[in-house]
Amino acid sequence: MARSPEHKIKNIVILGGGSAGWMTAATLARMLKSDHVKITLVESEEIGTVGVGEATIPDIINFNHLLGINEQEFMKATNATFKLGIEFNNWGKLGDSYMHPFGLQGADMMGIDFHQFWLYSREHGNPQPIWKYSISAEAAYDNKFVLPVNDPRSVVSKIRYAYHFDATLYARFLRKYAEERGVSRVEGKVIDVGQNAESGYIELLTLENGQTVSGDFFFDCTGFRAMLLGKALGVEFEDWGHWLPCDRAQAVACRDSGALKPYTKATAKAAGWQWRIPTQTRVGNGHIYSSEFMKDEEAKDSLISDLESEPLGDPRLIRFRTGCQKKFWEKNCIAVGLSAGFLEPLESTSLYLIQVGISRFISLYPDGNLSSVVQDEYNRQIRHLFVQVRDFIILHYKATQRDDTPFWRYCRDMSVPDSLTAKMDLFRAGGRVFRYEDDLFGKTSWIAVLLGQNVYPEIVDPIVTTIPSQQVRHSLTSMTKSIGDAVMKMPSHEQFIAQYCPTDMMKN
Repeated sequence: MARSPEHKIKNIVILGGGSAGWMTAATLARMLKSDHVKITLVESEEIGTVGVGEATIPDIINFNHLLGINEQEFMKATNATFKLGIEFNNWGKLGDSYMHPFGLQGADMMGIDFHQFWLYSREHGNPQPIWKYSISAEAAYDNKFVLPVNDPRSVVSKIRYAYHFDATLYARFLRKYAEERGVSRVEGKVIDVGQNAESGYIELLTLENGQTVSGDFFFDCTGFRAMLLGKALGVEFEDWGHWLPCDRAQAVACRDSGALKPYTKATAKAAGWQWRIPTQTRVGNGHIYSSEFMKDEEAKDSLISDLESEPLGDPRLIRFRTGCQKKFWEKNCIAVGLSAGFLEPLESTSLYLIQVGISRFISLYPDGNLSSVVQDEYNRQIRHLFVQVRDFIILHYKATQRDDTPFWRYCRDMSVPDSLTAKMDLFRAGGRVFRYEDDLFGKTSWIAVLLGQNVYPEIVDPIVTTIPSQQVRHSLTSMTKSIGDAVMKMPSHEQFIAQYCPTDMMKN
């Protein structure tokens, strides 16, 4: 028999703003009727956010589409540019460079993965890197962009893209969206979390000015502090620092110079790596490193020395621990964003993990009884996502041949999770990669990093080796020609932005 209405959630409170808080608020406002559920977001302007500029993955398009957001309006409001992939420099060996593009690399043939044909052609003298067979990669390196077309016969239909944008402006954009749909914002610092004496459930937040905010359900979006899930409810943090030893970042923006690149750069350094994220008005930069292998001042100097132009201010030091909470949903509280865990932004997954944390809650939306079965399933699914992203990021460090610094020797020699070892061993044995459940990173992504960092299988698929090498080479040459012809006709990334979604600052 159906439960009566009093068992429904009627009052949701989100503690913390920034990307996590306002993405949560916007989604709830879109999916829940305001006359059924009251949504309140509590934040303090005195408490800063970590947001330093964001690179994203294509799933952000689905999120914006769910909210009904117009792409051009969103891009203008956030100084956004397009992103076709990530260029990795110095990860396999010093001097190496490869692209992890969005979308496919090549096309599978005869039911066999394309990379097997590429490996076979490589053995017979093909000098082209595998990303040459990706239209996203080729357009990125040529600083070109065009939106994908709907005609599956066109190679342009294979383009996949995401965005670079200003995270602070994105939070501001979503705040306006959420408030227009009934979300109430309360300004203030929380000084006490009131819990039920018997159940331990959170009941209300007391602010510095004496105001209280009560709720049936709470979202913890307080960043690394994890004020609700960690401090109030006592959920333990699972540290993954052994596999991901970087624990500091220095971040600063600089003026743009040269062509507006439609891709992120991740350049490995002596004890970590440096990002480059171009928006329409500036370039975001950050140096992520291990404090065990590099001092803060040295990391700051290294960041500044590798900027392409003058910095727009002083670098900001960010301390973090890599890992996640042992539970993401405890009692009547879910942690989203940095409160849930942190995985360095090497593959631009930060906003994706926020997005999924919210969407899985919606898909498992509970009544007021908050079934433990539903909570367990949510925790299982979110942990699975964190673990698979963790393994993929660890791969970049483990699959290195660098031995020029103590940091890289540690990464090369460290033990890794059994789940990652199994994938690497399977690939080395015969170039096989399989996607399980709803893994975020599919075959193309794993292959891009493994081959890009010089991890090659012992054998090529035996079926492929029965095909005349000239036939394979001809098919691959046809692919590069069609891609090259399409890229040649594209406008530059900067031209496309200027016509499609220029910010007011860019127009001036």
